Amino acid sequence: MKLISLNISMPVTTSYMGRTFETGIFKNSVDGPIMLHSWPKNLDGDGQGDSRSHGTEHKAVYAYPLEHYSYWQKELGCGKFQFGQFGENFTVQGMLENEVHIGDIFRFGDAEVEVTQPRSPCYKLGMKMGIPNFQDLFIKSHLTGFYMRVLKKGNVWPNSEVTRLKVGDGKLSIRNIHTLRFRGHNNIKDLQKALAVPALSEEWRRQLEALLQNTNRTK
Repeated sequence: MKLISLNISMPVTTSYMGRTFETGIFKNSVDGPIMLHSWPKNLDGDGQGDSRSHGTEHKAVYAYPLEHYSYWQKELGCGKFQFGQFGENFTVQGMLENEVHIGDIFRFGDAEVEVTQPRSPCYKLGMKMGIPNFQDLFIKSHLTGFYMRVLKKGNVWPNSEVTRLKVGDGKLSIRNIHTLRFRGHNNIKDLQKALAVPALSEEWRRQLEALLQNTNRTK
């Protein structure tokens, strides 16, 4: 497992489909090292336009697998992407969604982080990709990447090895929980198992609790 590229940006004001807003999705690759702090500071030189949605403790850092770049280039019929294309802080290798679990703890450089949830994209990703409905394609692909919270601050840098320090309780993969949320058959046992994972973010916990309540009402 490896951190291939470290990508940061401060928020900028932009307009899209009649909306004007601030966003930090336009990431640029940097050499580092850069200090990764505990929430709410997160990465030096990086920021979010909507801190309530994107800057929470459970979304301090976003990682996206390099392996997916070639898929999207072929799927969309476009040229080579720049690192940070999907708004990720960490472009990683060897950390696919079916191999990374909620609650996994990794060491990046001198920092330690814990995986908390898959990504649920908003319209800003469609803006970045130049495809208005790209967030729908992104969800259907299950190639979501994952968010992490910071357990231990420290310097991080590109082209560095990543070490898994712990496998998350329940071994619930990013792929499995994403499927449960968006393509699940409202299986009560699976929902209860997911909700029992302590590292799961508050956002995804609320969503799965709502699914569980709806499933119980229909039984």
